[in-house]
Amino acid sequence: MVSINKIYTRTGDDGSTGLVGGERIAKISARVKAYGEVDELNSFIGAARTEFIDRKNLGPSNSGELNLLENALERVQHQLFDIGAELACPNGQIFTGMTPFPSEAASELEALIDAASEGVPALKSFVLPGGSRSNAALHVARAVCRRVEREVLALSQNEPVSAAILIYLNRLSDFLFALARRVIHDEKTPEFLWAQKK
Repeated sequence: MVSINKIYTRTGDDGSTGLVGGERIAKISARVKAYGEVDELNSFIGAARTEFIDRKNLGPSNSGELNLLENALERVQHQLFDIGAELACPNGQIFTGMTPFPSEAASELEALIDAASEGVPALKSFVLPGGSRSNAALHVARAVCRRVEREVLALSQNEPVSAAILIYLNRLSDFLFALARRVIHDEKTPEFLWAQKK
């Protein structure tokens, strides 16, 4: 059980922060930047998830589908928190009470991608974000996910990072893209599509 009694500690006033296990490291380090980006992604996914909650509160239409999608995003938020915790460990260590991020998490996302894509028309053009609030929120999360993947990959060039995390982040952006398309399809709202200027 986590117990947090005080929000500020003043221990980071010198520009350092504590990793799991107590080691202190500069806040501008690649490791801190990587798990900070994961936290940002989790926040954007929380915003997208809230769009589903708000839509459910407006009425019963497609409520079963909305529950499934919201539940998927809730699971992703928990998984991202686990990833952040693992990235906050020095040199790829796993401490007592922690479980390494599971390799099967990416396969779970692949199944969700297939489910989200079912019945959605094939793309005939590049998609532009927007068209509905839910779609836009998911595309913002997708773009942030790509940035997170780049930052974690950069960290992995110099320090140990689980391959399961890297694969998961790559698959997560695909899931968010598929989900954005599914949402706007279910809303019966036209997608914003890129058109080459002549």
